Amino acid sequence: MALGRAADRGLAVALLGSLGAGKTLFAQGVAEGLGLDPRGVQSPTFVIACEYPLPPRPEGGSLRRLVHADLYRLERPEEVEAAGLRDWLSPDTLLLVEWADRAPEALPDDRLEIRIGGGPEGRVLEIEARGAAAEAVLSRWRSMWL
Repeated sequence: MALGRAADRGLAVALLGSLGAGKTLFAQGVAEGLGLDPRGVQSPTFVIACEYPLPPRPEGGSLRRLVHADLYRLERPEEVEAAGLRDWLSPDTLLLVEWADRAPEALPDDRLEIRIGGGPEGRVLEIEARGAAAEAVLSRWRSMWL
């Protein structure tokens, strides 16, 4: 949820982890932090992506939509291009990409990568900011943990 509150600009977020790791659950939490009903956010495995307009945020920022994409069913880079991934990269969009490791070259260099692991005892997040915009969002997100 806190990542949704920390994001104030367009950014690509790569969600990595095995089947059942909690990528969609994480996306639901981000959606809730952005002011959306998390129950309305489902895995986009069969439709590739779902777009959600965002309600106005009292703290401001340029975000206007959340795009939740899932590359699990895509096998070739051309399929990623045909799905419209580049169209979702904009200053007003937070793009969450499940199974981003299937097409890392399709994502911008400046992105946040979140690997979800762990087991029945709990989840472990490994987070890496790749670029200035991602580092700024990660810094705000970290400040919410303290």
